[in-house]
Amino acid sequence: MRTVLVVEDDEAIRLVLRTNLEDEGYHVLEAGTAEQGLVLMMDERVDVVLVDLRLPGIQGLDLVRSLRGTSQVPIIIVTAQTDSHDVVAGLEAGADDYVTKPFVAKELMARIRTQLRRANPGEDDQPEPQPQALVCGPIELRPDSAEVLRKGEPIPVSRIEFYVLAELIGARGRVLSRDYLLRKVWGYGNAGDGRVVDNLIYRLRSKIEEDPANPQLLTTVRGFGYRMKA
Repeated sequence: MRTVLVVEDDEAIRLVLRTNLEDEGYHVLEAGTAEQGLVLMMDERVDVVLVDLRLPGIQGLDLVRSLRGTSQVPIIIVTAQTDSHDVVAGLEAGADDYVTKPFVAKELMARIRTQLRRANPGEDDQPEPQPQALVCGPIELRPDSAEVLRKGEPIPVSRIEFYVLAELIGARGRVLSRDYLLRKVWGYGNAGDGRVVDNLIYRLRSKIEEDPANPQLLTTVRGFGYRMKA
């Protein structure tokens, strides 16, 4: 049984989330504050975290940063539909995906399943073996060990960042659209929000580029998508 940690200060929303998650067969842990959430993360084995960014005490954004600094657990932020800034900030902090309030239960469950498949691929979900490393200039991606190196030195990347980088390098100079990356990496059946991709590209550039403000390896092709130098 997979465990979902819900960090949400609104008791009514927690009840709705718990009911829907338990109906889907998940074990649910609840926290009304970020502080409680951090304690549960230390004491329990958690497979997915749902985080409301508007929390009392430690804010949800700081919780996302803290979790991402110590764990690769999938994080889905939950925010009000009008708070576009919250979405961008949460993704930049390291969240893997987001849903807006009021959320549709089926959509949320689909997002959770996608994150679980990425974090725990089964035999049918495993990518084809890639015996050789993927190389782009000073960047080397090693599929067998899930490592990314820059000039021979390992750099920290999240699970989602690794998958996106693998798609881009593997494309060998072809342009990949936001919709393509959303389908391949996040598993969206329909077009999703391109901000998820844009913010992940921003984070990747900060890690692989000499000058992230003037990228030479990972470039934008306006109106089409992104491309890694061949």
